[in-house]
Amino acid sequence: MRTPESWTPADLGARRPTPDAYEQEAGLDAQIRALTALGCERVFREQVSAFGQRTALQEAVAFCREGDTLVVTKLDRLARSVTHLGSILLELETKGVALRIENLGVDTSTPTGKLMLNVLGGVAQFEREMMLERQCEGIAKAKAKGAYKGRKPTARAKSAEIKALAAEGLSMAAIAARLGIGKGSVHRALSAKAE
Repeated sequence: MRTPESWTPADLGARRPTPDAYEQEAGLDAQIRALTALGCERVFREQVSAFGQRTALQEAVAFCREGDTLVVTKLDRLARSVTHLGSILLELETKGVALRIENLGVDTSTPTGKLMLNVLGGVAQFEREMMLERQCEGIAKAKAKGAYKGRKPTARAKSAEIKALAAEGLSMAAIAARLGIGKGSVHRALSAKAE
């Protein structure tokens, strides 16, 4: 850990992976290479969904000291919304830490950089909301055509196995563990037998 006497302002890297599982590793590696090439002292990694807890981001912000620069490769790797971006910026600003978004060339250590980041954050949120709207419309169309059925029900597909294992005397917890499903799913499958 750095002490006030031993540290100097540094560029720190924070990155979050892309959500596409196939491209995820390539995206992670590219972000790490970019941050390392930029001379980041430390790279924080996390792999969470858009709604998961962002512990690595919290660690990165906590690690920053006055005069540091938190570097991210893309704006969408940092914040989920304009509100989220605003709270991150406020926390960084309070600590005297700048934010640099590499692909946009934005650096909040300048007034112009702060203005550009707020404008771009609004555009990014708008783009995300439009994408979600189009996704919902596409799902509704597919459902209307009968082409969208959602996720395949895993527990229902294993109903015969559940009943056979229950007949052997296994507990619901043991059946769930063996089949890799939840105890609630086992209970529903066994209750359906009684109906």
